[in-house]
This record gives sequence, structure tokens and C-alpha cells, in this order.
Amino acid sequence: MSALPRRYAVHLHLSGGQSETVHFHTLEAFQQWYGSVLTASAPDTFVNVPLADLEGEYLVVRPAAVIGIHVEPKFNALDE
Repeated sequence: MSALPRRYAVHLHLSGGQSETVHFHTLEAFQQWYGSVLTASAPDTFVNVPLADLEGEYLVVRPAAVIGIHVEPKFNALDE
């Protein structure tokens, strides 16, 4: 029996050398956000990245500034 992740940590690597981590409850939620917001927006416009742990708070980035994405499954509440 395989373990199912409780959430996914998405590490956004930005062009200035910064790295931000946001969390999505499901892989499908991340894929929907990625497909409808990050890749569909113009490179120089600002897009919202939802912070799952904080309702109504967002990280705002330009799609052109995201140079890499690392998706990491988190299997329990103690994974940090």
C-alpha cells in the first residue's frame, strides 16, 4: 500500500536568487493553478500565488521571474 501525501510543498526559484515555498493541498490544485495562472499570463504581469496556510494572503510574482519549480510531496504533519 502506497502512502498518500497530505499536501505538496512547491518551491519557487526566482531569478534574483530567492526561493519561496508555498503549499497546495493536492497535486491537482497545483496543476490547475500552474496551468491557468502561471503559464497563461503575460510574462511581465503580476500573478497571485495562494498561501494555503493563510486564508486571503498571496505572494505576488511575475511569471518571467520564476526560473524553476520543485514540487515535493509531504506525507505527514511533521514534514517541514
